[in-house]
Amino acid sequence: MLLPIVVGVDGSESSLGAIDWAADEAALHGLPLRLVHACLWERYEGPAFTESAGVASERLLAQTIIDRATERAQQGHPDVRIAVDIVPEDAEAALLREARRATAVVTGCRGRGPIRGALLGSVSRSLATRAPCTVVVVRGPQRNRQAANGPVVIGVDDPASSAAAIRFAFHEAQARRSVLEAVRAWRRPAHRARAHPLLVGNPAHEHEDQAAALLDRALRDAEREHPDVPVRRVITEGPAHHVLLTHSATADLLVLGTPRRHGPLGLPLGSVAHAALHHADCPVAVVPQR
Repeated sequence: MLLPIVVGVDGSESSLGAIDWAADEAALHGLPLRLVHACLWERYEGPAFTESAGVASERLLAQTIIDRATERAQQGHPDVRIAVDIVPEDAEAALLREARRATAVVTGCRGRGPIRGALLGSVSRSLATRAPCTVVVVRGPQRNRQAANGPVVIGVDDPASSAAAIRFAFHEAQARRSVLEAVRAWRRPAHRARAHPLLVGNPAHEHEDQAAALLDRALRDAEREHPDVPVRRVITEGPAHHVLLTHSATADLLVLGTPRRHGPLGLPLGSVAHAALHHADCPVAVVPQR
């Protein structure tokens, strides 16, 4: 059975962008699409109050949001199979539950209401650290969200922690017929002094060569499995989050791997993933690595 791409829908402009991106992704991979709107009115009011004006208006609003989301998804991709649901939960709990049987969970980069930034941070952070599937936060200019640039960018840390993300990135690049840009940032150790003119060798070249060798090792298996995907290696000195944010400006998708841990609390979100989810100029896919 094909697991769906799940989209968190709240009626905001940001969630409409997430619907567009997820519908494109579902059509690209031949996957079903599931639109989920989470609201608490049913749980709090209970069946005794279902006919009250307040509950009726909340129910009508929820149905309107999901109907418009469905219409939006069907506009560009009438052949994509779409399922919808309105669930009596908060967004974080609902999407974490949906993630157990999803190919990916997709959200927008802003929510509704006056404190949307804080709410976004809480839900996105929880999904990125705890969801068992890939989480995509759709952000950036329209050009980047509509696959108008080309490259899929993958940030490579080390072969062990990046394996799942690398496989995902190659799969995306092959489906999109795009270039895969594999980025490895390196930094000179702070405790090591810069090379003295009279000393033999160049420490900077040494670190760059090590980064190149690590990148080759990390990409080896995936390149063998996807020989038709053109790969552009990028080895740059500098902080990883700065390097990746720069490359996100001309990318259609930025892919990162993050560790997962079972239980009610996930592992803390790393600085690179945190920066990408808040500041990247393109959609960001956070792939779980166990």
